[in-house]
Amino acid sequence: MLTFLGRGSAFTDQHTSAYFVDGNDLVIIDCSMSAFQKLNNRDLSGYEHIYILVTHTHGDHVSGIGMLIDLVYFLLKKPITVAAASEEVISDLRYLLRNIEGCSDDWYELITADKLGKDWFLGSIPTTHTAELAGKCFGYRLKVEGKNVVYTGDTGIIEPYREYITEGTYLYMEVSAYKSAVHLYCEDVKDIISGYTSKGVHVFLMHMDDEDKILEVLGDTGALPAPLDTGVALLEDDSALLAQILDISDSLYKDMYMNKSADHNLLFSYLTELGKAIVDADRASFWNWDKRKHQLWTMSATGVDKIVIPDDSGLVGKALRNHSTLITNDPYSDPDFNREIDIKTGYTTRSVLVLPVADINGSFIGALQLINKNNDLGFDEELDPKKLSLAALVCGIALESETFLEDSHHDRLTLLKNRMGFYYDFSKKFKDYLIPGSGKTMSLFICDIDKFKRVNDTYGHNAGDDVLRFTANLLESCCSDNDSIYRWGGEEFVMVMRDTPLEGAAAKAEEIRLKLMDSEIEADGNTIKCTLSFGCSLFDPKRSIEENISAADELLYTAKETGRNRVCCKS
Repeated sequence: MLTFLGRGSAFTDQHTSAYFVDGNDLVIIDCSMSAFQKLNNRDLSGYEHIYILVTHTHGDHVSGIGMLIDLVYFLLKKPITVAAASEEVISDLRYLLRNIEGCSDDWYELITADKLGKDWFLGSIPTTHTAELAGKCFGYRLKVEGKNVVYTGDTGIIEPYREYITEGTYLYMEVSAYKSAVHLYCEDVKDIISGYTSKGVHVFLMHMDDEDKILEVLGDTGALPAPLDTGVALLEDDSALLAQILDISDSLYKDMYMNKSADHNLLFSYLTELGKAIVDADRASFWNWDKRKHQLWTMSATGVDKIVIPDDSGLVGKALRNHSTLITNDPYSDPDFNREIDIKTGYTTRSVLVLPVADINGSFIGALQLINKNNDLGFDEELDPKKLSLAALVCGIALESETFLEDSHHDRLTLLKNRMGFYYDFSKKFKDYLIPGSGKTMSLFICDIDKFKRVNDTYGHNAGDDVLRFTANLLESCCSDNDSIYRWGGEEFVMVMRDTPLEGAAAKAEEIRLKLMDSEIEADGNTIKCTLSFGCSLFDPKRSIEENISAADELLYTAKETGRNRVCCKS
């Protein structure tokens, strides 16, 4: 695939430029001065021909072309071809190279891209960028290592590329941290990217002006930063694969120790992509074993949305039950293989490798799954697990870290999230609801088991624990996908309801109140009946989280003081 000499915008140190090797030819897409400086440190003498594809003539994309022509002509004595998508761009390049760079016309070939006559060139894609370059900006369709590649160049719209982006496409997409008319804004394309990756498109980000901000916004979409050149000689055997592995490993390391957002989703995406690259698989997924819920679910997966299955099902479940690596190159003959995903998506699974991962104590906590080895033989039972062993070890360490974090966010008695989990969720999935004027609605209630101390005093603390667990299970069972429930402390619980007006929250509280009131709780050999009181309020983004909790708590106090077993509301 493509490897990048730089993936930054005009205002960064390393401007966007990519390359790939086709036989004995080197193909470069755009060549900035920073890209030339890297190429100048490489041994380019082994190439028979060097091609440069130009997307447009802004300086951060073409300023190194003249220097590369000089290098190739005077020192390497190799043919070099510069190609662009239209005669208008060719005319601008001819003026630049002849009059500004001082390159003689006979030092290089300058042609329109449609005259390349190369198998790797599938066509140009006109796009919209800046006003002064109207009609002079293009992306490209390429065939690299047998794969469909779409390279956007600089663009303010994604529409021209859509018809060429299909399952398995490698999409190299420019994206900006700042909203403008000339670039794709990261917030605007978040859903688009998630949609592509869920359908098996490999999305790599380039021309980034603020990587930290962009990766924070797009970290859970399945997109990755475009792989950077690592300094490995370009003609080294398997250099593209090695460069890809080294870049993913480097990005993984940096994300583990330098990720400002403390969001591990990007880390798991790296690990998944690393495993896929190492064994040359079509798809990969990284599974977490949620022993609290007896479920297996994907923390990162290529080609599909998040999958949740019972932990006693599927090939991942089988590998974890057997405590061993599982390889099958005929999955449809295995009774544990789940065909429903293939039936639903139309995808055909030909081969599967599952490598269980363990924590530092040797307890299995998840698995790395690879699907469809890109050859006709399938996975090798000895070689492929060896290749993945280091990646699996890192997976185990990362997942153990994630498990520790997840455990710290949960109450051990009720298994609900605790206050730490509550505040973590507000920094992540609720953060958009904290913005005044966003138009988003959120409600919450705080509830309390009435006269809970009497339960402990009368029946003992074991019975009290049973009552807490029963109530927690009831509250969790009433949560929709937009609701989150937390144990606030003692016998108090908080439910946060996104996209829910106060009336809906009050109705949910009333439903729960009636269910608990009508329940008989088996508690340490006793049958106990309990009730709940609720304080329910609309979340006000102009107030702090604590002030919103206090507002609901005041209503809970009113419910207690006016007879208990009731719901008190105020917007």
